[in-house]
Amino acid sequence: MMDRQEAIDILAEGRGQAVSVATMQSIFPWHQAGQGETFHVDASQCMGSASSIGLGLAMAKPDRKVMVLDGDGSLLMQLGSLVTIAGQSTPNLYHFVFANGLHQSTGNQDLPGIGKFDWVALAKAAGYRQALKIEAAEDLIERLPQIWQMEGPVLIELSIDRELGEPRWAGVPMAKQTALLREQLVST
Repeated sequence: MMDRQEAIDILAEGRGQAVSVATMQSIFPWHQAGQGETFHVDASQCMGSASSIGLGLAMAKPDRKVMVLDGDGSLLMQLGSLVTIAGQSTPNLYHFVFANGLHQSTGNQDLPGIGKFDWVALAKAAGYRQALKIEAAEDLIERLPQIWQMEGPVLIELSIDRELGEPRWAGVPMAKQTALLREQLVST
């Protein structure tokens, strides 16, 4: 298993020019890694919507990689988005799911059915071109360059340690970020 910030730091270092969409408990560490200002939007206060926002960006900017930093609890709330994403066959969408088995943002409740479902199998059954699970930071470092070469949509399940502390929030207004992202994408 990986620490969330460790996984975030690896993704930040390997991001390149990808547009990023973070949700819930990945927002604060993504900002801590210095990734919240350029080609980024937080899917805040819309739990479960990061993958759908990422899909829209991937369709609008097919020449740019889009990475979604999703939570397993968040994705579970909008499980149908897997089928929608697969149906669009977006080759530039990379869906990172931080799997810790918790609805962390709402008080660390266990996910319903934890241990009985498989994110990789669900993504493949939905029609994702690729899906894989990474359990250790060293494997993420090694495999990330190969992941960026895969044709999407790709789901990457990251095994993340449980964090039982209080939720952390970056506090950046989504509307402001969306306007800035649009400005950045139009100018490139």
